[in-house]
Amino acid sequence: MRPKRVLLSAALIVVALVVQVSVLARLQLPGAVPDLLLLVVLALGLVYGPTGGCITGFAAGLLADVAPPSDHAVGRYALVLCLLGYAAGLARPESGRLRSVTGPLAAVAVAAIASTLLYAAVGALVGDTAARHVGLLGLVLTALLYDVLLAPFVVPGVMALARRTDPDPMVAAGGGGSLLGTVSHYARAASYGKKAASYGKRKNRSPGLVKRP
Repeated sequence: MRPKRVLLSAALIVVALVVQVSVLARLQLPGAVPDLLLLVVLALGLVYGPTGGCITGFAAGLLADVAPPSDHAVGRYALVLCLLGYAAGLARPESGRLRSVTGPLAAVAVAAIASTLLYAAVGALVGDTAARHVGLLGLVLTALLYDVLLAPFVVPGVMALARRTDPDPMVAAGGGGSLLGTVSHYARAASYGKKAASYGKRKNRSPGLVKRP
């Protein structure tokens, strides 16, 4: 990842974790806690792509695993956010910009459900059955509700900040940052070159340009 991306991602992750632990977790809402950290990872993944989303998700999850008052095994949430960040990067818009809010909201809804289920599944593998006693269905529904309601206030702003801080040169050139955009860019350049060469040959053959003895 580029230095600007690293600095921005680190700052956003730290701010999101502090707000989540010191504010959202103290609201005493029924069920799950609104996952601000998840929303930041999804937003960055939608801008930076699969690799950036995977790295950002792993770093955010690892920080959440070791930050107090964490009481679960280290690496548990890092694995969950790593997978979800990578998945969000795969869903990155081809043009690099959002055309509607439907896509990000759908991604948040799916991620809210997936994060709760994955977290519970990983916990079951390591012997943590707390989610079973609390009620997994209630956690899934409340996580879905809270994250979807919070998403419009977080995801668009984080995505806009990420694009403004470190714009993708391929997106700026209209290529979308994809392999197809790169091939299309070079194909257009080659076509323009052939047209210019053909025009030059016709111009050199013009009678008006023939030197008289």
